[in-house]
Amino acid sequence: MTPSPRRKVTIRELRAEDYDELVRLWDAAELPFHPEGRDSGENVERELGSGQADFFVLEIDGKMVGAALCTNDGRKGWINRLAVHPEHRRTGIASMLVMEAERRFDARGLGISACLVHDDNPSSIALFENLGYTLDSRVLYYSKRKSDRI
Repeated sequence: MTPSPRRKVTIRELRAEDYDELVRLWDAAELPFHPEGRDSGENVERELGSGQADFFVLEIDGKMVGAALCTNDGRKGWINRLAVHPEHRRTGIASMLVMEAERRFDARGLGISACLVHDDNPSSIALFENLGYTLDSRVLYYSKRKSDRI
C-alpha cells in the first residue's frame, strides 16, 4: 500500500500510551525486541523524557505503520529502531522515517547520522546505502550486557 495524496500521512512524537501499539508494530515487522529489558514500557517512557531521544511514529489515516527510535550522544545521532509494518514496505515510509531522523539530528547540531544494521538484514542495508550511508569497516561493535534481556 503506497501512501497517496488521498491518504493522510502524519509523523508525530511517540507517546507513552502508544507503547502497546508500538510493540504490535515491532512484532508484525519481526523486529527483535526485549520487552522485559531495554524495550520495556518503563524504559521507553524513561527515554522519552531524557532529552536524548527522538521517538516518533508515522501514521497513515491515524494508524501507526512505521516508527523510529533515535538517540544521540551529543556528537552523533543514532537511528536505533526503525520499523515499518510489512503491509506498507517498499512504499517510501522507511526513507521518510530516516529523513525525519536526519532532520531532527540536524536541528540538534549533530553532524553525523549513524545506525547499526545486522549483516543478515539486506533490506535495511540497501535502504541505508540508497540514502547515502556508507559502511565503516574500520569499526567493530563490542558490547557488555548485564543481562540477555537488555
